Amino acid sequence: MTHYRRKTASGHRLLAVATMVASGLAQAAPQTFNTALPVAEGNVVLREQFLYRKADDDPSLAHRDLRVNGAITVLGYGLSSDLALFGALPYLDKELDLDGPGGRRIERSSRGLGDTRLFARYTAFKGDAPGRTFRIAPFLGMETPTGDDDERDRFGRLPQPLQSGSGSWDPFGGVALTYQTLAYQLDAQFAYQANTEANGFEFGDEARLDGSFQYRLWPRKLSGGVPGFLYGVLEANLLHRGKNEINGVQDASSGGTQLFLSPGLQYVTRRWIIEGIVQLPAAQDLNGTALEDDFITRIGFRINF
Repeated sequence: MTHYRRKTASGHRLLAVATMVASGLAQAAPQTFNTALPVAEGNVVLREQFLYRKADDDPSLAHRDLRVNGAITVLGYGLSSDLALFGALPYLDKELDLDGPGGRRIERSSRGLGDTRLFARYTAFKGDAPGRTFRIAPFLGMETPTGDDDERDRFGRLPQPLQSGSGSWDPFGGVALTYQTLAYQLDAQFAYQANTEANGFEFGDEARLDGSFQYRLWPRKLSGGVPGFLYGVLEANLLHRGKNEINGVQDASSGGTQLFLSPGLQYVTRRWIIEGIVQLPAAQDLNGTALEDDFITRIGFRINF
């Protein structure tokens, strides 16, 4: 009888995790990367994130102060139980204050739709066991030049990093891993983006390693009748960018390595999620007088259809 009860309990735990993955119900997920976003076969997930980025740690004499407000709309569709398709479209409002000629303070800005990221993710490996599941899913995509890349102001053409779009077609790919239990979830990704040239400018290639840990804070024990779940989130983002090139010449004050540590919260119900996170730079080793980040905030919601 005891052996039967243990076997039944293990079966219930396995069924619970498998149901969470396959049913299309909302689940906890990383907030600083979208490649591990869960979406079930035949379902649609909509994520809307509002971000604010501030960077004013300027080693140059220009005393630059960059502020970026934005909204990123992400749509995912489960084409099958293994294949999911995604698209992400940002709207960005960028403002850069700096010292101009004679020390006079000037402002340069742009606003509009940014470049659209389209990618597909395929679950190549599934490992299910009582109370847990593990997934390995490579992904491949393209950042497309949907944003304006030739904006001008009274001072002339805006610098390329201040433009809404890059003007280039940039392929990217990588692999996402997910380990999920009833109490917590671990997600990780490795991604690489190869940037190409447009308008005589080429952003440096970007490699990144991201991790996310989501732990159920409330309720501590699963039971019926609970309207939602509160998760504490801790994420880490390691980014390395190569130097930009202008007309084939490397910009010595661009690129480098950054490490962000990001605490956050998620409130998860059956169909929708409210989430928020703050990305804080733990280490920044940038080249020359490249501008360092102060913080990035992301607040948003997800809906499963």
